Amino acid sequence: MAGLRIAIVSTDGANVNNHFGMAKRFLIYDCNDKITFVEERQTESLSVGDPDHSFDAKKFGRIASLLKDCSKIYVTQIGEVPASKLEELGIEPVIHEGPIANIV
Repeated sequence: MAGLRIAIVSTDGANVNNHFGMAKRFLIYDCNDKITFVEERQTESLSVGDPDHSFDAKKFGRIASLLKDCSKIYVTQIGEVPASKLEELGIEPVIHEGPIANIV
């Protein structure tokens, strides 16, 4: 994973343990020979708690701007529309659950 910047959705700072749409922050890491914490970026959740909610392009745009320097985002789940929109921006959603330390 040389030279990558990644985003991680985590509620506890130690594990990938939340859905993309429920994220209230993204933990940003650089991955070279090891994973190094860079910063925390606060956000508003994309989801409104209703599984049938419509896609909010404005909210997504604000979230995507926080992730524009990342190559991948690690989440436990992500909806089909947000996943495809991230991929269009060159950000690969990765489904992963467990310790952040296990990513590298």
